[in-house]
Amino acid sequence: MMPPLEPDVHHALHVRYQRHAARPQAPLAEAPFHSWASPDNTVWMQFYREHSDYLLRFPDQADFRVASDGLSVSGWPVPGVSDGTMEHLYLNQVLPLALSRAGQLMLHGSAVEVAGNGVAFIGPSGRGKSTLAASFATSGSRFLTDDGLQLRWLDEQCWVSPSHPSVRLWEDSEAALISHAVDKAPSVEYTTKARLMAGEHIAFCRDLRRLRRVYFLGEGVTEAPTIRALPAVTALLELAKNTFLLDIHEAQTLRWHFDEMARLAALPIHFCLDFPRRYDRLPEVRAAIIRHVTENQID
Repeated sequence: MMPPLEPDVHHALHVRYQRHAARPQAPLAEAPFHSWASPDNTVWMQFYREHSDYLLRFPDQADFRVASDGLSVSGWPVPGVSDGTMEHLYLNQVLPLALSRAGQLMLHGSAVEVAGNGVAFIGPSGRGKSTLAASFATSGSRFLTDDGLQLRWLDEQCWVSPSHPSVRLWEDSEAALISHAVDKAPSVEYTTKARLMAGEHIAFCRDLRRLRRVYFLGEGVTEAPTIRALPAVTALLELAKNTFLLDIHEAQTLRWHFDEMARLAALPIHFCLDFPRRYDRLPEVRAAIIRHVTENQID
């Protein structure tokens, strides 16, 4: 595991990506050392070692080779797989894992800018991370990332790095939140989620923002927005549930990763946020978050 690289102060760490011509997926001699599955237990991604590098296989879709230092990625689609699917797989699955290998703390979360601060929303799929990011970005604020939350330490402070300037939304969220025509990335075969590009009507922040709040999203069982502080031990457990990590078996990597999460969890910025999952209540949710950030500044 490489030590964390010192990034440019204003921009995210750069990973070189090269897309190659389509090819069939060849059988692999070794079994994967890890895999991800969909809720129906269908294998979604398999993790393999190739000498000092890594191969990430999406069955019947694509292979991606990640260099041992995480700083370069090569991708090979299966014949017939579209450019849109390759981009979607790379940006949302492969890139966060590569960055984790390059010494960056990566979480399943979105983030927005509130009063010059970085505000993160963390939770599993379906909790509303992208919806909240889009809601802020279409209502006078700017978003930093839709998913793949990249954090770094500068001058003993934790900062949010901007990611790809796009937001992925289901059709109902797009209909409720996007009232103007916006540019879209090419469609993807395996999901109906649309990737909406930042621009005049979806505001994007391209600079680092100091992390001032981390909200772990509840299940939507409340009648009104509720925010409660989380102790450090609970925050650490929640961070561990929502992390990207390429090599889950390398001892040095695991030690570094745990230390980074513990360092983050020790900050008094972690809260549980629950709110009604109704689009007409989103202005109320945004107002509650803005009040919580601006009226309770934490140094």
